[in-house]
Amino acid sequence: MSEKFDVIIVGAGPAGSACALVCARNGLNVLLLERGEYPGSKNVMGGVLFSKQLRDLVPEFWKEAPLERPVVDHRYWVLGEESAIQVGYKGMEWGAEPYNSFTVQRAKFDQWFANKAVEAGALLVNETVVTECIVENGKVVGVRTDRPDGELCADVVVLADGVNSLLAKQLGFRKEHPPEHVALCAMEVINMPKEKINERFNIAENQGVAIEIFGESTKGNFGAAFLYTNQDSINIGVGTTLAAMIKDKLKPYDLLDQLKNHPTIKPLIEGGESAEYLAHLIPEGGYRSVQKVVGNGVVVVGDAASLVNAMHGEGSNLAMYSGELAAQTIVQAKKRGDFSESSLNQYREALNNSFIMKDLDKYKDAPHTFESYPQYFKEYAPMLTKAMGKFFTVDGTPKRDKQKQIMKSFTDGRGTFKVLTDIYRVWKAVK
Repeated sequence: MSEKFDVIIVGAGPAGSACALVCARNGLNVLLLERGEYPGSKNVMGGVLFSKQLRDLVPEFWKEAPLERPVVDHRYWVLGEESAIQVGYKGMEWGAEPYNSFTVQRAKFDQWFANKAVEAGALLVNETVVTECIVENGKVVGVRTDRPDGELCADVVVLADGVNSLLAKQLGFRKEHPPEHVALCAMEVINMPKEKINERFNIAENQGVAIEIFGESTKGNFGAAFLYTNQDSINIGVGTTLAAMIKDKLKPYDLLDQLKNHPTIKPLIEGGESAEYLAHLIPEGGYRSVQKVVGNGVVVVGDAASLVNAMHGEGSNLAMYSGELAAQTIVQAKKRGDFSESSLNQYREALNNSFIMKDLDKYKDAPHTFESYPQYFKEYAPMLTKAMGKFFTVDGTPKRDKQKQIMKSFTDGRGTFKVLTDIYRVWKAVK
């Protein structure tokens, strides 16, 4: 007879480990399956972890977790060909407890977080691929793995198997992501002495910088780049949608090399030693990409449910919170002895009432708007950098004339009505 668990969780990323932790703390018999050699070995993110959701699960986690730096300086750059518009916020309060966010290395962090679930009583099994869910009479009753005698049974199966979630597809919960709803991100870890990082980014010991980069970094396509400081390394990466890569025949590592050689970026990473290259798919379709998340004996969490807020660079915190909400639902279902879809639907309701879906709903039109109207990235971004360069150049031209020239550069060839329409459209998408 197959071994029976209360809960089987597929995937030991932030969503799966959060779910395992809460379930185990409530006395459930939990099996956490990870296809990689260890949790985090197959996971990639730029490296910023927003702390609120983890703080709720592991109070004062910063005293033991393998973190890099607390982010005190969050910047946004719009790149031109040889320039950058820079805005941001530097808050010293972010460098003190309870902290706002940290840079992390997933390979280290995910192992620690999964181990917290193990300490609470969950069983972690690595290097195990779940090939399919076992369905009997319309209910998921377990999983089939690639191990000998690999059938495992459970009251509930939690799908935390990432953006591609073959298991969710098998159950008919979701279709293949259209290429405009998925971004391919290439990232490099560059080793650098911490003293040099502190000097170049104007930060003190144990302070971090996160830079989100738009415009030329993606060659005018919908997407973004990033640069984050670790203790003694820098994470730099860039991503754009698969649709853009196919249309413009872009290669992710070519974009990364171009970014690294941009005149405003190159001085920040010069002299560093390349340590690792990584690539990862990110679900960026937002609200309209979230499909079925509950069934008889099964729930879907994290990236597998497309819970990523690309507008604010939030993913791991949404994953953790969705895992926590799923666990709370499963604990109550266990008390009732009812694991039907109607019973587990409490998770979907909790998700819809949470900040996750409310934020995704707020930006539900943004991905479509920026993908369907490429002028925002291809035309307006470079125009903006040129306009700012003109505005700050002191050349004897009266400032009133400069302002007229800048306004004219935006409306030439487009007309004032079209420009106002574009402004209204983007305002409506993000308001």
